[in-house]
Amino acid sequence: MWWAIPVAAAIGYAIGSVQFGLIVGRLTRGIDVREYGSGVTGATNVIRTSGMKAGVAVIVLDIAKGIVPVYLGHGLAKLAGIGVHDDRAWLAAAAAFAAVAGHIWPVFAGFRGGRAVATGFGAALAMNPLASVALIPVAALVVGAFRIMSLMSITMAPLLAVLFVVLAALGVSPPAYAAYACAAAVLIVYKHRPNIERLLAGTEPRIGKGGEKRAQTGAEGEPSRS
Repeated sequence: MWWAIPVAAAIGYAIGSVQFGLIVGRLTRGIDVREYGSGVTGATNVIRTSGMKAGVAVIVLDIAKGIVPVYLGHGLAKLAGIGVHDDRAWLAAAAAFAAVAGHIWPVFAGFRGGRAVATGFGAALAMNPLASVALIPVAALVVGAFRIMSLMSITMAPLLAVLFVVLAALGVSPPAYAAYACAAAVLIVYKHRPNIERLLAGTEPRIGKGGEKRAQTGAEGEPSRS
């Protein structure tokens, strides 16, 4: 059913647009976290501005925000009479990718969100729990060694995409999931461009650092040049 894919994507985008980082920041400190630190609504910036407990809550909620669209996509596929698992997976992938896009460009928050690392991981976790969980020790190793969350994000998103492509080539996982992982990795790395520049310059803040009030910011959350 052709209508099922845009419906799945619309639902995924709406779910992704809910900015838990923004909500938690307002509830815990009465602030818009986008005015502090990196200027985004992700868990790392919430940790910087609102504390570890608030950041962990955002991580859990943002992961759930990626999980839910995958299951809704499969449910919608069944509703549409799509019986083949690999075909159903395309609806789940469409909903998941739309959730990632919604987190980055949320309609409910002026199209200024986060970088979708936790949401993207949540969707991957729903698609293939074993493969996704297997990468957690690698992510922990990167964070433990360098104490820089953005480095972990930039590393793990492409690595997860490579793993999903290999699994699809082996027939273990649907091609739709590999397509999702690759597309999500491109978006996530793209949104980390300022972080990559700071990493190369040696100025990227470590965990817990860099939560100061920001100067006036532009649409991308970077300090305004005007």
